[in-house]
Amino acid sequence: NPLRVCTLCSGYDSQCMALDVLGMPYKLVAWSEIDKYACQAHDAVYPQYKDRNVGDMTKVDWGGQPDFDLLTYSTPCQDISTAGKQAGLIEGSDTRSSIIWYTKYAIQQKRPKYLLGENVKNLVGKNHRGEYFRWLQFLESEGYTNYYAIINAKDQGVPQNRERVFTWSVYGDHD
Repeated sequence: NPLRVCTLCSGYDSQCMALDVLGMPYKLVAWSEIDKYACQAHDAVYPQYKDRNVGDMTKVDWGGQPDFDLLTYSTPCQDISTAGKQAGLIEGSDTRSSIIWYTKYAIQQKRPKYLLGENVKNLVGKNHRGEYFRWLQFLESEGYTNYYAIINAKDQGVPQNRERVFTWSVYGDHD
C-alpha cells in the first residue's frame, strides 16, 4: 500500500519530491497552498494532483478529507526568521507564522501516524523556542513522540548554507 500523504503550506511540494527521490511509494491525497504562483508550480510538477488542493488550511473541514498516514507542515517562517520582524508564532496572534496552530485541526481529526515539520533554525532560537516547545507539548498530549534536529542543506549535498529545524513525530507505540 502506498503511503497516503497530505502536505500543508505545500509550495511546489519538495516533500513529495523527497519521497520521489527515496523511491517511496505514496499517494498525495490532499495538499494545501494559497499562493497563486506556488500553486502553478505545484501543478506543473504534479499535474496528477491538481484537483487535490484543499486551499486555505485555516478553513478546511478535515473531517471531510481523505485519511492520510503522513502529514507534512512547512508553515510560514517570516515572523520567526532572523530576517523578519520577530512577530512570533503565538497561537491566536494572527501572524503568518502562527498558522502552525491550525495544523492541530488536521492532526486531531485524522490522527496520521507520522508528522514532518520544517522551518527556519530560529524556531528554536531564544525568542521562539518557548512556543516551539509548547507546540511539541501539544503533539505529546495528542499521543505523539517527537524528535527534532537542525539540519544544514550544505551537509546534505546541496550547494547552499541553509539551516532548518526538522520535527519528526510518530503517533502511538513505535521503535
